[in-house]
Amino acid sequence: MKKILLLSLLLSTQAFSAWPHKDIAQAVFAKSVNERTPIEIITEADNSLKKVYFFTNIRHLKGDKITHRWSYNGKVKAKISFDIKGNRWRVWSSKNLWHTWTGEWTVEVIDQNEKILLTKTFEYKKL
Repeated sequence: MKKILLLSLLLSTQAFSAWPHKDIAQAVFAKSVNERTPIEIITEADNSLKKVYFFTNIRHLKGDKITHRWSYNGKVKAKISFDIKGNRWRVWSSKNLWHTWTGEWTVEVIDQNEKILLTKTFEYKKL
């Protein structure tokens, strides 16, 4: 019995440690979002891709607000804010990309107090 309890504790600890943040179960770039699920998760793409999505699965922040802050070359290109209306809330934003905007894109997930919860990068490469 102790072995089973220890194993289940170990597995649950590993599952939570895989989260990118204690309140974010998933944060990924994708080619699209369908039925609140990211489709074709990516970390890079060539500049034939015209639009990229950033998806976050938020936990335990009901009543708060988060923002996706998109940056390119150190300049903020977009800020999209979301009211979190449930204990598990999935949100996504997107950015239309121009083929000359190659390089590293960054999305910061920011809470209502302007604290950065996590940062993810995406490489947009020349074809």
